[in-house]
Amino acid sequence: MKKGLMTEGSIAKQILFFSIPLLIGNMFQLLYNTIDSLVVGRYVGKVALAAVGASSPLINLLVSFFMGLSVGAGVIISRYFGAKKDDDLKQSTHTFVVFSFVCGVVLSVFGIFFSKYFLVMMKTPADVLQSASEYLEIYFLGSIFVCLYNAGTGILQSVGDSKRPLYFLGISSIINIVLDLIFVRNFNMGVVGVALATFIAQAVSCILIMVVLFKSKENYGLDFKNLKINFFVLKDIIRIGIPAGLQGVIVSYSNVVVQAYVNNFGSAAIAGFSSATKFDNFLALPVNSFALAITTFSGQNLGSKLYDRVRHGVNITLAMSISIVVFLGIFVIIFADNCIMLFSNDIDVIKNGAQFIRIMCPFYIALCVHQVYSGALRASGRSVIPMVISVLCFVFIRQIFLSVFMNIYKNMAIVGFGYSVTWTFAGIISFIYYHTSKWIEKDGNML
Repeated sequence: MKKGLMTEGSIAKQILFFSIPLLIGNMFQLLYNTIDSLVVGRYVGKVALAAVGASSPLINLLVSFFMGLSVGAGVIISRYFGAKKDDDLKQSTHTFVVFSFVCGVVLSVFGIFFSKYFLVMMKTPADVLQSASEYLEIYFLGSIFVCLYNAGTGILQSVGDSKRPLYFLGISSIINIVLDLIFVRNFNMGVVGVALATFIAQAVSCILIMVVLFKSKENYGLDFKNLKINFFVLKDIIRIGIPAGLQGVIVSYSNVVVQAYVNNFGSAAIAGFSSATKFDNFLALPVNSFALAITTFSGQNLGSKLYDRVRHGVNITLAMSISIVVFLGIFVIIFADNCIMLFSNDIDVIKNGAQFIRIMCPFYIALCVHQVYSGALRASGRSVIPMVISVLCFVFIRQIFLSVFMNIYKNMAIVGFGYSVTWTFAGIISFIYYHTSKWIEKDGNML
């Protein structure tokens, strides 16, 4: 069987072995911002920790659109790879890399010039605003590295290679940790130091993955003379990617609004919420990793018209995702206080963060259902459906819930329930659509 091809062999083994590097790799990627928070929380203080935390929703907002387009590119590439259409595969990889470079330039300019404006709109406290603005400006200066790295990772993962992106992330994460400690502890650079460390680490990971793709002799490898945009391919990428991108942007904007609610409770609440969301992100890792795995798996098998194999793959992926989330969730609920203490010893920070974790953890099962089914639907070209469900639940219902109950109770716990309740709605709606619609068409009208 061709290396990376998932159209033959054990379904469970292929999905698991593909997901594990994704899981570890995504963990390394999360470590960038998490290590920044750990270092400034421990060696600078809760205001600096709040500055890094207040920056996160805006970073997610501006990067989410490109990440959605990456989903579209991944679906196209995996379909061509599964169908063994080498010429179309080459055009799609080169188009995506050039387009990613352009997106990186746009994100850099936008982020540098508008970061402080958006932080003010989010009602970021005055004692946090300047540091958060400096962190964001340096972070967005490296947007080209982020976009190109994610493009390269998307290409490799779409053809079944989830290991090499993991290796490169491991290297860059180690660089980030070392530089964080040097810049903050030795040079007393504070928030600017951790932002600069992240910038350098992301540049390294980008260079490594681009070198691999340009040196590769495989049918998905890159060649400088072929670096141009094929607008027919780009149209397909955008057709599938735009809904996912819009979903990411709209949901991220909703989280910016949620951050504004949290900001009203002061720097201790911001720091506690920020620390809790780090563990929220880690708990979501297996969910997102398996969702990406089923997208790649389904894309390749739909390209080969193996529809029953796709259905079996979805069921196996959902079972694996839920099992891991339940195991991790129990551990985090029991040791919630200790988890937040990794970031800060401040009593108020620990209280706010631990409360948030304990409210959210039991509802990750619903998030598994939504994400895994969404991954399969995107691979079938139906990326509008997950977008509609996510926007309905994570934006409209969540904001209505928060605006009503926050005015009544004025308690940070309402923010946690805002996530839990809307995950549940999304899981129920995704389950109903997946099992009642004819989402796999026998005529294979994907592309």
